[in-house]
Amino acid sequence: MFRTGGELLQKAWENGYAIGAFNTNNLEITKSIVKAAVNERAPFIFQVSPSAAKYAGIHFLTAINLIGETETSAAGVPCVLHLDHGLAYHDIVGALRAGFSSVMIDGSKHPFEENVTLTMKIVELAHEANVSVEAELGRLVGVEDEISVTEREASMTDPEKAREFVERTGVDSLAVSIGNAHGWYKGKPQLDFDRLKAINEVAGIPLVLHGGSGIPDEDIKKAISLGIAKINIDTEIRDAFKRGVAGFIEQNPDIFDPRKIMTPAMDEMAKVVASKMRLFGSAGRAEEVAEALRRAA
Repeated sequence: MFRTGGELLQKAWENGYAIGAFNTNNLEITKSIVKAAVNERAPFIFQVSPSAAKYAGIHFLTAINLIGETETSAAGVPCVLHLDHGLAYHDIVGALRAGFSSVMIDGSKHPFEENVTLTMKIVELAHEANVSVEAELGRLVGVEDEISVTEREASMTDPEKAREFVERTGVDSLAVSIGNAHGWYKGKPQLDFDRLKAINEVAGIPLVLHGGSGIPDEDIKKAISLGIAKINIDTEIRDAFKRGVAGFIEQNPDIFDPRKIMTPAMDEMAKVVASKMRLFGSAGRAEEVAEALRRAA
């Protein structure tokens, strides 16, 4: 069965590593994530955005990822099915009905009090179903699916507001804005590690880094040491898919069998996912996490 995000992230946060959350839109991406997770023995998160659910159908994606979970579970690798950037109540309800084990309510576009009120409502609903909740405070610049935030709209997470937000809402994890961004970065990301350290000291729960694609390895490791327990990867997976398909077609212009075209794309995506699992420190953790979950059951 899918584990909750809270279960996996708490273990990662306590032990100084991060869980990779990999966005999937179709069978090929899910298979690539599964392949990497089993090979690396790494607990992980299947992540589905509302626009991905709209594109593929939320029940189709749930079924595909459930098959993936069956394979990883048989190999002793725990995983989560998580809704990424749920923007409204109906997004969350749809995910809960479909069988997701973790949801994100993104009220970051709202004023603080509205964000608190919306998040509290979602926490109450999800926790009744034994589903963990991620929320966001502060806004990330950039574009991801249907979310577009300009430099002018972006704002970093205030540590004191983060403390209050966590205390009032009861969320299980908090996505923070510390200079990270969705999509490819223009130049080297400038992450505010002092801010992250301050948030970690007062929040008291696992923190989440969105926009993980393109952040230098040394910055990823430092962020993990300062409380980041979940890192989202989407853009690099999409880029690997494009690279695999384009390279194959260029070398084999007369082949139109989608199975042959997709295979190198899946290989490229699996390489990216595996490299992130090693970087995040989750590789080789499957057995200890599975055992800890058994003891806690």
